Amino acid sequence: MVVKQKRVRKILTSKIRQLYDIVADIDGLLTEMETDFYRVCIFGSARIGPDSLIYRQVEALAEALSRVGVDIVTGGGPGLMEAANKGAKSVSEGAWSIGLPIELPFESDANSHLDVKSQHRRFSSRLDEFMRISHAVVIVPGGIGTLLELFYTWQLMQVNHIKQRPLLLLADDDSWETLLTWLRDHPLHNQLMSERDFGMLKVVKSVDEVIKHLDVDIQRFRDENRTKPKHKKVAETPSGD
Repeated sequence: MVVKQKRVRKILTSKIRQLYDIVADIDGLLTEMETDFYRVCIFGSARIGPDSLIYRQVEALAEALSRVGVDIVTGGGPGLMEAANKGAKSVSEGAWSIGLPIELPFESDANSHLDVKSQHRRFSSRLDEFMRISHAVVIVPGGIGTLLELFYTWQLMQVNHIKQRPLLLLADDDSWETLLTWLRDHPLHNQLMSERDFGMLKVVKSVDEVIKHLDVDIQRFRDENRTKPKHKKVAETPSGD
């Protein structure tokens, strides 16, 4: 019986790895096909409410990007995710407000400002979809989940598993500078990172600064793919988990 269990476990493990390879191939093909709409993914805390300055900044940023035909992608939850989707949704002639909620026991449902909802059971598939359908990433203050999303994006760019893209860190305080200082003082100092890794990040302090940095990449994307901003009613819905 023990021998049989070991054999079954070995076969199942092999099949799971094969499935991962198939998913990776499909994911790569779908990524190459994401050329119709420029999308900005905004990662941030579920715990920060409307009374905070950063909430208002995120809402204003998403609204400004939506007005120029840029889709907004978030985790679809409350807090700063809601701020981004709310800002995008407020523009009736803008682009898609997209949410990728995760099934959690303490978070009942997605926020109410979504044009598209793509529900996920696992963080791994959700992270992959974030990377697949977005062309730029803006990180705003958050906890473990937001930091995971920051470092996941950063690492994939570092090892060229995804295309290089704007990776902007926006905050209303010096939290990002403090984090980068720690990374320089410890991992970089101990030769566990390289200086070129830090060139993939840009700390920004205002909505206008984010827009300024993204404008160039948005125009490059549209020139390369010969696309123009389109009304959200004719946009395609990204697939979910």
